[in-house]
Order: sequence, then structure tokens, then C-alpha cells
Amino acid sequence: MRRLSALLLALFLAAPAAAQDVIADLSQSRVSITARYSGLQILVFGAIRPGPAGVGVPYDVIVTVSGPLEPVTVRRKDRIAGIWINDAAVTIGSAPTLYKIATTAPLDQILSETEDLRHSVSIPRAIRAVGLTAAVKDAPAFTEALIRIRENEGLYQIHEGGVSLQEGTLFRTDIDLPSNLVEGNYHARILLTHNKQVVAEFDDVLGVQKVGMERWIYSLAQEQALAYGVLSLAIAIAAGWGASAAFRYVRGS
Repeated sequence: MRRLSALLLALFLAAPAAAQDVIADLSQSRVSITARYSGLQILVFGAIRPGPAGVGVPYDVIVTVSGPLEPVTVRRKDRIAGIWINDAAVTIGSAPTLYKIATTAPLDQILSETEDLRHSVSIPRAIRAVGLTAAVKDAPAFTEALIRIRENEGLYQIHEGGVSLQEGTLFRTDIDLPSNLVEGNYHARILLTHNKQVVAEFDDVLGVQKVGMERWIYSLAQEQALAYGVLSLAIAIAAGWGASAAFRYVRGS
């Protein structure tokens, strides 16, 4: 890792110094999900090259890792006639399956609301909500509920102060990836800020894919639902018969 960081810095400093810039890399570019996968930690590291007018100017770094986007329907349960039932529902048009943020300082101290809106950095800004109509009271609460649920699941997280910055040039942070990852491309962004303004940005991609038996089962379920259902039923019947036979054998011995 030291060798890679030194090479990264050497290439970075050799580039023309025209403006503030940032370059970064991930400790790995692909994650394979197997039966033994229980989560892992990836390292995001890089270097800052200030422009001629930016020598000695303090900068801050924001790192975000976002999972594949998906629509989500959030339902609220209300008690009607003594029974808890699903009442109102709101569709979140596009929500990341995972969203992690790490910063060198508290987010509101290094990023303005305008820049947050422009770059969709904070967790609420990363979620694009649609269908929030007047027919549903307190509709934004549904988005807050989704964030709260995924925070409890370890899918949404902000770690303020989680990025270490050495000598104002080299930075690094560790991002935890939980066991319940969704397949797809995960996008890592590194934002360089000064006076609460984004002055440079770097993007990278982390591929997450099921492999081996897990991949075969997933493909079968997605592409051949009928065969997957029949196979699941056969396995359940075989497991039930095997358990019954073992029980009879134990009772008879």
C-alpha cells in the first residue's frame, strides 16, 4: 500500500499544476459475494494537488460511496378499529441501496447547503423523492423513515472526521461494506472543498457481484422463476422427508 501511495503521489505531482485537483484510488475494485461473505472494509486513499494560488490554503475532503439506485415504496401503519394495517404509502423514486459518507470535519462546516443541493452529498439529498402529494400528511416523514430504517441496517451512515488528512495533501479513510450488499456498481466520490465550496471531484467504481453457487441461484431466480420455484419446492420436500426419516430412526433405535 505504501508503494502504491508513493506512485500515486509521484504521478500526481508530475501533472501540470493549473488548478486544485484530487486523485484517489480504492484498495480493491471488485467485491465477490460468496456463501462466506460477511462484509468487508475498503480503503479509499489519495492526494490533493493545490493550484499555484492555493499553496498553503486549507482544504477538506468528503468521501461518499453509493450503491445501485432503486425505487422504494414506504408504507405507514395506522391503527384502525383496533387493528394495525398499512394506511398511506409514498414512492421514493430513486434511493441508493447503500450510502456511506466520511469527512475530514463536520459536514455542515465544510459544505454549504447550495453545494449540497448541487452535488447531492448528504443522505437526504442523495434520495430523489417523487409522489409526495398533499393527499398524504407529513409526506417528507416517509423519506426520513426510509433513512432511519437503513441507518439501523447499517446501509446509510455518515462518519464525520472519518477521513484523515496528513500535511494537507494525503488523505485516507476506511469504508465498511455490510454483508447485505446488492449486486451492481458502487460509485465512490471524493470531493475537495474550500470555504464550503466544491473545488474538485474524483469518481471511481467498485463492482459487486455474486459468484459460484450464489450466482447460479440468483440467475435461476431472476431468469427462470418457474424452475427456481420447482427446485425450491423439491428441496423443501426432500428436507422434510429427510427430517421425518431421521426422527423415525431415532425413535426406533
